[in-house]
Formats: sequence, C-alpha cells, structure tokens
Amino acid sequence: MHFITTQRLSTADETVFGILQREFTRQATHLEMIASENFTSPAVMEATGSIFTNKYAEGYPQKRYYGGCAYADEIEQLAIERLCEIFGCAYANVQPHSGSQANGAVYAALLNAGESLLGMDLQQGGHLTHGAKVSFSGKNYHAFSYGVGANGLIDYAQVMEVAKRVKPKILVCGASAYAREIDFAKFREIADAVGAILLADIAHIAGLVAADEHMSPFPYAHVVTSTTHKTLRGPRGGVIMTNDEAIAKKINAAIFPGIQGGPLLHVIAAKAVAFGEVLTPQWKAYAKQVKRNARVLSEVLLQRGFELVSGGTDNHLILVSLLGRDFSGEEASIALENAGITVNKNSVPNDTRSAKLTSGVRIGSAALTTLGMKEKEFRHIAHRIGDVLEEVHNTALHVKIKKELVALLQNFQLYGCATY
Repeated sequence: MHFITTQRLSTADETVFGILQREFTRQATHLEMIASENFTSPAVMEATGSIFTNKYAEGYPQKRYYGGCAYADEIEQLAIERLCEIFGCAYANVQPHSGSQANGAVYAALLNAGESLLGMDLQQGGHLTHGAKVSFSGKNYHAFSYGVGANGLIDYAQVMEVAKRVKPKILVCGASAYAREIDFAKFREIADAVGAILLADIAHIAGLVAADEHMSPFPYAHVVTSTTHKTLRGPRGGVIMTNDEAIAKKINAAIFPGIQGGPLLHVIAAKAVAFGEVLTPQWKAYAKQVKRNARVLSEVLLQRGFELVSGGTDNHLILVSLLGRDFSGEEASIALENAGITVNKNSVPNDTRSAKLTSGVRIGSAALTTLGMKEKEFRHIAHRIGDVLEEVHNTALHVKIKKELVALLQNFQLYGCATY
C-alpha cells in the first residue's frame, strides 16, 4: 500500500482547496493593479507544481552533492541559458528564492560586514534591500541613500555628490516605486568616479528591459539582480546576472553554500518556462502594451487633477501622491479594494505620514495587460479610480463601481474560467 494519498487536492484536503478556490475567485473578480504582481501562464504554474518538488540538488549543474540530478542539471542549465539569451549576459544564477535573496547574495559576495553601500532611499522609491535601516542591508552594512529631486526624478548630480562623499563599495540603482526610466550609463559614470561596483536591481522593469522597452543595465552594471514574478511574469523567485567571471564565481558561492541550501527545482523549472515565453515574438507586443496602458492611467488621473510623483510614467507603474489630502494611502487602498481594484499603499517623497499609513498609492498595468486589456479598458478603469479617490468614504459608490468592474472582467476571465 502507498503511504501517501493519491487523491486530488479537492478531496484530499477540502480545507486548503476551499482557501485556494476563494483566492482564485478574488483574483478573478478584482482588477489586479499591484505593480509587483502579474498572472503567470498555466504552463508556469504546472511547472511550479511539478515532480521536481520532490528533488534535492544542492550545488550546481554537474557539481551536485546529491545523486539522481541528471534532469535537475538539465532544467537548471536550460533556465540559465534562456536567461542569458534574454539579457545578453555571460553568467547567471537562477537559484535565489527571491529578489531580496538575490541582493543579499550580491552583498555577501562583494561586501564585508560594515562596508558601505549607496542605494535609493525607501521613501523616495527604493527597496528595503537597498540599505533601509530595518533591512539586513541597513543592519549588516554601512548604508547611505540618495533620492529624487523636487520634480520626482532621480537627481544624478545629487547621487554623484553623495557617492563622492561616502565612497561606497557598491552603488545600487533600481527602484520599487519609480515611474521613470533609469539611466544606467549615468550610474556607471558615478560608480567609476568613486571606484564602486554598480549593482542594477531591475526587479520591476525586467520584462520591459527584455523587450527593449527600457534601457538595459548591460553593459553598464557589474552585476544585475531581478525577481522573476513581476513584469517577467514567471514564478516567485530571483536571479543574478553578470558578465564578470570572477564576480559570477563569488556570487555562486554566496548563494550556495553561503545563504541558501537546496535550490527549489520546481520553481527553477517554472523560471525556464517563463523565460521561454519571454523569448517569443509576442513578448515585445505585451511589453509595449504594458507601457501604453500605464500611460493612459497617468494621463487620465492627471487630467482629473491628481498629483503623480514625477508627473507621469515611462514604465509599468504610476505613483499617486495624496500629500495634502485628508485621507491616507491606506484609506485609499481600502476604498479601491472595496470597489474591486487591488493596489497597494506606498510612501511618497517627503511623506508626512507613517509607513503604515503612507501618502500614496502605487498602481501597475502589467497584470491586467496580461488578461488582454488595452487603452480603452484602462481609460475606463482610470476614471473609476478617480471616482473612488474623489469620494474615498462613499461606500455606496464603491459597491456600485465594483459591480460594474466585475462585469467588465467577465470579458477577460482569468485562465478562461471562473472556478479553480
């Protein structure tokens, strides 16, 4: 007899299946507009739940500490080759469990405890792992920050001034809530001026970079990190890339045995599937539409009198500033969710509210573009966002808008069905 159930989840564990069903329903009945989220293909999900979840494979292809890794080697090597082809780099590590793990590995490989790094301030649009004091990046290393000017754009002169003053060993560029194109060439000039290693974190914009819809960090960055689940539309995970063989070897050692044990082969298999999708001709059309849709969001909200940090967008997101308004980002995000629109509260430059409340909301276009929505739908949605933000406490209006938007979503059903 087997000592493991062979039943499907729906009968093997009705409790868990019920939760999954409810989450599926939530995703299928809300407009997913969190800038860091997307919808994977069924093929990516199939690989994520594949037989590779049973396999341990500490080490790297052809250099494992376990037997039975022939196919593990094959799938990981395929993911590496596809990722290198996408971004035109020589070396890649596809084992990081997340973008934070990827950044942590770069620091572990190239920094000693207490050495300095310079990254974008969290409140100004950066990420926790770019030196925030509450993160390991701010606790283990001597972290400094740069920000944006009064116009909401990165002030490269200020970055140069700070870099010359603090002389970081690593200069981090990339952002979590920045709506404009990042000039990697300028960042490399700054890094060279102070003898720093340039780390480009492209977690948010990787899918656009892959389609030549955003400047590439290569050949400017010494090392590049990314997540795979945002605009790359893959499983949740991270990657690290470089053209420097010496850096690649240090990073490999930092991931394993440095900060991780066995790789998640089922996730790596799903990464390979997602990278294969990025290499298709359809990807460029998708990335172009992501940008067009974000631009429509920005145009409508600006026309309706809302303030956007940096005044617009060049990528997949907008950051709406609520400074001076009598409601917070948290209140706005709750109101929007009640209206069937899922976004996230977000700090804005010179925020006067706490990180728990914030004075902004971040809105992205990648997920709804995956469902097939274009400018017409995004113009309609932008007006509904404006309606909610103009009447944040009008719950009756929110209920009415949600009914309307659920009807809209019926034309763009998630995975072509309404049940899990």
